[in-house]
Amino acid sequence: MAQQSESWSARASDPRSLGWMQGFPPPPDKAIRFTDPDYFSFPKLRWTVCHFRELMPTVGVARGPDAARPLPESPDPGIDKVAFMPLGGGGTMTWSDAFDANFTDGIIVLHHGRIVYERYAGCLDRTNLHGAMSVTKSLTGLLGEILVAEGRLDEKALVGDLIPELKESAFGDATVRQVMDMTTALDFSEDYADPDAEVWVYAQAGSPLPKPAGYEGPRSYFEFLQTVRKEGRHGEAFGYKTVNSDALGWLIARTAGESVAALLSERIWSKIGVEREAFYTVDSIGTPFAGGGFNATLRDMARFGQLLLDEGRLDGEQIVPQAAIASIRRGGSLEAFAKAGYELLPGWSYRSMWWISNNAHGAYAARGVHGQTIWIDPAADMVIVRFASNPVAANAASDPTSLPAYHAVAQYLMAKDSQPSKSTP
Repeated sequence: MAQQSESWSARASDPRSLGWMQGFPPPPDKAIRFTDPDYFSFPKLRWTVCHFRELMPTVGVARGPDAARPLPESPDPGIDKVAFMPLGGGGTMTWSDAFDANFTDGIIVLHHGRIVYERYAGCLDRTNLHGAMSVTKSLTGLLGEILVAEGRLDEKALVGDLIPELKESAFGDATVRQVMDMTTALDFSEDYADPDAEVWVYAQAGSPLPKPAGYEGPRSYFEFLQTVRKEGRHGEAFGYKTVNSDALGWLIARTAGESVAALLSERIWSKIGVEREAFYTVDSIGTPFAGGGFNATLRDMARFGQLLLDEGRLDGEQIVPQAAIASIRRGGSLEAFAKAGYELLPGWSYRSMWWISNNAHGAYAARGVHGQTIWIDPAADMVIVRFASNPVAANAASDPTSLPAYHAVAQYLMAKDSQPSKSTP
């Protein structure tokens, strides 16, 4: 992937320029199918991230019957010229430069609840949906925090006591909080470069496609979770493993009596004035992929981010308990996070499947592979949402030209706020 990123530019890999899935039918060499082993490899992924619903089964997240809530707009052309120094040096870059450098499909900036910047490319426009990837985990974490805040889910309870099917698995003697903060000790490798890593068995279990002849492994996310074995002691170190999100999704469903898709619709998506129904990809028994299957429009994700920035309130209604958001913002163990070795994230922590910067602005984020981000900066009263299709999956590829860019725009907007207003003569 790193080599591919060096040989492709954002414009050269634009899915419209490459002709993916254009025509009725598209030419055989331009067709993309879920059964193709490279359907999510670069550059095909630049089309795929906007078209999961055409490729695999999904479940909707209903938006409710009310009209969409308008997002006021105050475009600020000065944002494109905001300059910053990428992590590691290499010369000054502008906000506009970073758009293509990170293979951005769409980015939006809200300041004081108004759209001050919005730009699209690749497969994305204002109306269509894009895969949120592991940003999904943060939605799952928020749903868990809502149930904890309401006293319906005990964060100190053992997972095996709440889900007897998991009692003999690695999750059995972990607490709900350890699952939420990913401090479980699991014998599970998420190294996609290793063909023998457990993540590939997990992917096979979650795939809705028919299993090959003679297959005797797990056939759903829930079945796979029961096979995960323990390695080490829970609570000692942060370890980013997607199976924690699906374990939490199961805890949420068992507690609430409905799937994460239904609960998200009921508690949030139907109440914040979104423009479109969202959806999750699902496994062969219809279980939503709580660790990475969410898809939505860029503007609707911005509405979601604004809800958190506003501490769960919208038009005077407390949609999300303030205590749930306060818990996320407190962050997790600095010591546990440091053991994970994220060199570009010194001083950060992780709580309830959100990434907490612990910087002076109190910024925190939802993050997903290939560049997906919700960045919430309370000090600047700013939300940034980005959808992208970076050829390199790991956030370490885009962080050097993303994290300082987010901070630079926050500083720019705060500086504008501090300028004395010009009175009309």
